[in-house]
Amino acid sequence: MKDGYGRNISYLRLSVTDLCNLRCRYCMPEEGVCKLAHDRLLTEDEMVTAVRAAAGLGITKVRITGGEPLVKPNILSICRRVAAVEGIAETDLTTNATRLPAMAQALREAGIRRVNISLDTLNAEKYAFITRRGVLAEAMEGIRAALAAGFDKVKINAVLIGGFNEDEVPALAELTRRWPVDMRFIELMPMPGDTLFGEQAYIPADRVLDMLPEAAPAAEHDGVARLYRLPGAMGNIGLISPLSSHFCGECNRLRLTADGHLKPCLHSREEICIKGLDEAGMTQAMREAIRMKPRQHDPLSRGEPSRAARQMNQIGG
Repeated sequence: MKDGYGRNISYLRLSVTDLCNLRCRYCMPEEGVCKLAHDRLLTEDEMVTAVRAAAGLGITKVRITGGEPLVKPNILSICRRVAAVEGIAETDLTTNATRLPAMAQALREAGIRRVNISLDTLNAEKYAFITRRGVLAEAMEGIRAALAAGFDKVKINAVLIGGFNEDEVPALAELTRRWPVDMRFIELMPMPGDTLFGEQAYIPADRVLDMLPEAAPAAEHDGVARLYRLPGAMGNIGLISPLSSHFCGECNRLRLTADGHLKPCLHSREEICIKGLDEAGMTQAMREAIRMKPRQHDPLSRGEPSRAARQMNQIGG
């Protein structure tokens, strides 16, 4: 289905939980995370019904997100049922990887095609700092488990934060020579209530190219990411620039939060609740959400934060 600006909406990001076993500083608060009542969350059946409704409107790709989706007790069942929906050609998952050692193979068998793994640093102390409770060795073991499981693609996502991990760009990029992975650098987005990062943290993704003079444009295309490749690398370097060069003109996605709200745009307050609706009702709500997609989000900067009205763990990224 096309939106009002001619964009073909073919991608649904489905958040299955707003909970996480980590507390990344740009994503959610350390304490006071309000656990939603069970009856406010979409049930597994409602999630699958929503995916069927989306497929009926031309959605072909679903990415399962959180919070951290692997803390969801029934995540394997959700993945299996979503991947089996007629019309869904690709079912992917985003994770912090810490639970992948025990689950990667089962996720692959459940129909997950690709995994995106969040990893902002290769320094154990800095990893513990940015995640507030994470252990780098567990995440690295998760990456190795993902590679062993044989997913079609493994991507590693690092939020680019000036003064924190800018100096690690070459080391992170080197992972594309060490493993068959894509390494993507994402500009830090100013979210509601963000007081943790100063102006120096918001640096353009193009800074990565200054530190990787060998990187050449890649022939492949990857949606919102601009791709480059290092000589001898097995994977690409991706740059995602929601601040310095937004990609709204190519946006093909719709988001569904764990509590059942459709978000036409990540950075907008606009939402439509589908909790409790049948498939026909969800289909109509999705039509409306697609119709509501703006041409582009409002400007983003340290002084102009996102209007999303939710933290990232409550949206699904």
